[in-house]
Amino acid sequence: RHPAKADSRALPTVQEQPVATLDGPWEVSFQRDRGAPEKATFEKLTSWHENSENGIKYFSGAGTYSKTISASAEWFKSGAHLWIDLGEVKNLAEVTVNGKPLGIVWKTPYRVDATAALKPGGNHIEVKVTNGWANRIIGDRQPNAAKTYTFTSPKFYNASSALWPSGLIGPVRITQIITLAGEPATSPNQ
Repeated sequence: RHPAKADSRALPTVQEQPVATLDGPWEVSFQRDRGAPEKATFEKLTSWHENSENGIKYFSGAGTYSKTISASAEWFKSGAHLWIDLGEVKNLAEVTVNGKPLGIVWKTPYRVDATAALKPGGNHIEVKVTNGWANRIIGDRQPNAAKTYTFTSPKFYNASSALWPSGLIGPVRITQIITLAGEPATSPNQ
């Protein structure tokens, strides 16, 4: 609509470097009255549907992963932004660091800017993951199901239907992003 003021524009160079991988264990608390135990410890991140505990395997709802990490002072370089990359998530996640909500992510890349929330030293990270209802419906249709938690008249799923991957699958990483040439740092995927 209006003529450009310049023939070209030089974009700043973005330098991205992983500074930590948040391996297990993770404490996971599950939404009540959905068949899962109140809490569990995951030594490594895996899909709920692969768990040997039926309450977790067939769980549908919200599970909150929590972990305390130690952030090195080297992460906090001048002009650097720190992003938490959740890796693979099924289906959506809400991230909180040190009690500060960082937003909800529901598609790749599952990343949030944690620059304003992280601090050198100890940091408490929570990732609340919510999945769909398919696994719980399939679990309720198992011949040995002691209790049913769902009711649906259409029979889209039966006891032999394939379970869906669910939960925080990861890997979870903290990435330092520095934009050279003085521009504000943004996610490299935006």
